[in-house]
Amino acid sequence: MSEPTLAQVDPEIASLIAKEERRQLDSIRLIASENYASRAVQEAAGSALNNKYSEGYPGKRYYQGQEYVDKVETLAIERIKKLFGVEHVNVQPYSGSPANLAVHYAFLRPGDKTVGLGLPAGGHLTHGWKVSITGDYFEAHQYGVRENDHRLDMDQVARLAREHKPKLMWCGTTAYPRHVDYAKFAEIANEVGAILVADIAHVSGLIAGKAHPSPVGLAPIVTSTTHKTLRGPRGGMILCDAKYAKEIDKAVFPGLQGGPHNSGIAALAVAAHEALQPSFETYARNVVTNAKAMAETLMSRGIDLVTGGTDTHLILADLTSKNVAGKPAAIALEKAGIVCNYNSVPFDKRKPFDPSGIRLGTPAVTSRGMGPDEMKRIGGWIADVVEAPTDEKVIARVRGELLAMCQQFPAPGLERR
Repeated sequence: MSEPTLAQVDPEIASLIAKEERRQLDSIRLIASENYASRAVQEAAGSALNNKYSEGYPGKRYYQGQEYVDKVETLAIERIKKLFGVEHVNVQPYSGSPANLAVHYAFLRPGDKTVGLGLPAGGHLTHGWKVSITGDYFEAHQYGVRENDHRLDMDQVARLAREHKPKLMWCGTTAYPRHVDYAKFAEIANEVGAILVADIAHVSGLIAGKAHPSPVGLAPIVTSTTHKTLRGPRGGMILCDAKYAKEIDKAVFPGLQGGPHNSGIAALAVAAHEALQPSFETYARNVVTNAKAMAETLMSRGIDLVTGGTDTHLILADLTSKNVAGKPAAIALEKAGIVCNYNSVPFDKRKPFDPSGIRLGTPAVTSRGMGPDEMKRIGGWIADVVEAPTDEKVIARVRGELLAMCQQFPAPGLERR
C-alpha cells in the first residue's frame, strides 16, 4: 500500500504550495535575488538525504552511515572548485548570512575592526551594518558611494582602511548595479594588512558563466549564496585560498553549525554540474543583456536609474521624478503581475520602509527564455504602472498582456496543472 500524498495528508499546505506555483508561473518575477531552479535541482533538494544527519566533513564524521553523503558533498566541493577555479570550498553554510558570519568568526574577536559597504549605499546587512551581529559585535566602518554618480567611493575606502587598519575588508553588494573593482580593493587591503573578502552572492552565477569579472586570485576569501543567479538551492558557500581552509572549516563546524543540510548540498552539486555546461554561459550573458535592455527602456520613459544603468543582472530605479515612492509602486506592480521589491537609493531622503526606489533583476525572466524584446515590453509595463499606480484600468490591462506573455515561456522546474 502506497503512502498518502501531501494533498491527502495536509490539503491546506498542498493548496498553498500549488497557489505559489501558479503565482510563479503567472507573474513576471523581477526580485533580483530570485530565480527558477531546475527540476533536477528541486528533486535533489527534496530527496531522502533530508533524513540523514552528518556532523563533520567528508571522511571525518561524528555519525555512521556516511558512505553516500560523503560522496555527495565531495562532488559538490569538486564541482564548485572547478567552476570558480579555487583551492578550497566549504559547502555547508546554511545560507549567505551564516557564511559571512563564519568568516567573521574565523578571523575576528568581538571589537575587532572591519570595513564594508554601508546598507544605504547598496551593501548587505552582514558587511557590518549596525542592526546586524556583524555591526554589533565588531567595530565596523562603512564606506559608501560618490554623491555625484553613485559609484563606489574608492577614495573613501582607502581613507577608512588606512585610518582604522581593519582585520577584514568586505567588497560585494546587494543593491549596486555596477562591477566591483576587485583589483583596487585588493591593493588597498594589501596595503593595510587586511584580509579581503568578496561577497558574490548576487553575481556568482554571472561569474560562473563568464559574464562578470571574478574576484578569485584577488580576494583570498569569497562568500556566496547558492541560489540567485547560480540557480541552485537555498544555501551558502565559502571559497578560499588553501592557507585559510582550516580556519574557515572550523568556523562553520563546529563554530556556528551542527549537521549540514545534505539535501541542499546535493542540489548544489546538481546546480554546479548544470553551470559547468556551455549553455550556462549563454544564460549568464543573456541575464546581463536583458538587464541592459530593460534599463534602456526604463530610462527612455523618464525613470531615473542609480548610476545611469547596469553592468549586471540588477537595476535600481529612483522614482522620485515620477512623484511616487517605491513601496506604493511595488504594490501596484504586484497587482499588475510584476513582482519586485521597494528599495532605498543612495542618499535617500525617505525611510527604509517607505523608500524612493525599486530594485529589479533579470535572472528569473531570463531562465524562462525571455529576451530583449520581452524586456522592452516589461520595461514599458513598469513605466505604465509607475506613472499611474492607482489606475485600475492600467493595472488590469498590463495584467492581461503579461499573462498572455507568461504562457509563451515555461518556467523551469514547474509545470501548469
